[in-house]
Order: sequence, then C-alpha cells, then structure tokens
Amino acid sequence: MLKIAPSILSADFAALADDIARVEAAGADQLHVDVMDGRFVPNITIGPVVVEAIRKRTRLPLDVHLMIVEPERYIQAFIGAGADAVTVHVEASPHLQRTLAQIGALNARAGAALNPSTHPSTLECVLDDLDLVLVMSVNPGFGGQKFIPSTLAKVRQVRTMLGERPVDVSVDGGITVGLVQALAAHGATTVVAGSAIFGAPDPAAAIKEMRSAAELRG
Repeated sequence: MLKIAPSILSADFAALADDIARVEAAGADQLHVDVMDGRFVPNITIGPVVVEAIRKRTRLPLDVHLMIVEPERYIQAFIGAGADAVTVHVEASPHLQRTLAQIGALNARAGAALNPSTHPSTLECVLDDLDLVLVMSVNPGFGGQKFIPSTLAKVRQVRTMLGERPVDVSVDGGITVGLVQALAAHGATTVVAGSAIFGAPDPAAAIKEMRSAAELRG
C-alpha cells in the first residue's frame, strides 16, 4: 500500500503541533522533515532542535531529508533528536557509501535523494546500503513548485534498478491527488506532499483522497 508522508515544510509553524496531530489522526504514515542550509539549496529551514520537538508530539516515523552540504557532520545530531530515517543527497555526498553506512550504524534507515537532473545510475554502487531512494520531482529548496513530468519514467527506472531489494521509492515535490495513481503504478511506495495536504481546506480529507487514488491503480 502506498504510504503518505505529509511534508511539514508546508505546515503552519505557529501551530505545528496541531497540524501534526491533524494529519496523524487522518492516517498519515510518516512525516517528512525538510532540512535546508541556504548553501546546498537557496533556503534555510530547521535543525535538530525542531526535530526533537516534533518527536515529542507524534508517534509517526520521522523521515528527515537533509538538503545540506556536508550532511555527515549532522547525521548523529538528527538521529539523536529522533529521526527514524535520514536521507542525504547524492550531489552533496562525495563519500556516499560511507555516509549511508554511518546512518545505518546509528540504527536509522538510510536514504539517498536524487535531484531532477541526477541520473539513477549514481546509485548503482550503493544499492545494498539503501533503505530508501527519494526521487525529487522538483528542484529542491522551496515548496509549492510544479511536478516535473519526466519523474514518472525516472521512478520506474529506479524501481527496476533496485530489483527485489526491499527499498522504498519516495517521490517529493509538486505531488497532487491526480498524480498519485500514476506514481504508484510506476513503482513509488511513498509520496511526499506538502501544499497538497497542509494547503488544503481539510488536510485530513486530502490524505484520504490520496490514499483512495492510490488504491485505484491497476
């Protein structure tokens, strides 16, 4: 079953605990936490202190997406704050295998993210070190962008390359209800949605609509 991961980047940070409680009650499977440093991407968001605060407010798994340079310097801090999974960017990790092994050694799920212009072949030498692959369907840095259509073929390519490995394929950026069925059919196991959930009049209804759309595939 496709997992729904609301991205708190689009939540109301003045009422973050309430927004988290709302999507948790609606059946969200995990929370996606975007960490940006103003260097790898042109935006600055949150650090381990906020992750620690979120951890106290929810039982949902926290998937922390590090859009930062030198991610290996901060992995321990984020896992210590409560991250269940840490995803680093291929483009920011020259020693990717070592970084993924570092995450696994700290008992968190290890993920690698691909920017829209990054080819899946960059993962060929670390396939056995991965618990998840995050396919960016927008250029990272800001919420509210439009989905890049070529992502569908890329998701299929990643899924094929992974073979029978029990690795999640997550898609992040510009996700709408209308895209969910196609993403699931191409091999996505998780969709990350920010504006489509927290920007909806009823976030709970948006999650349920996405789940219903995923169940229509095939």
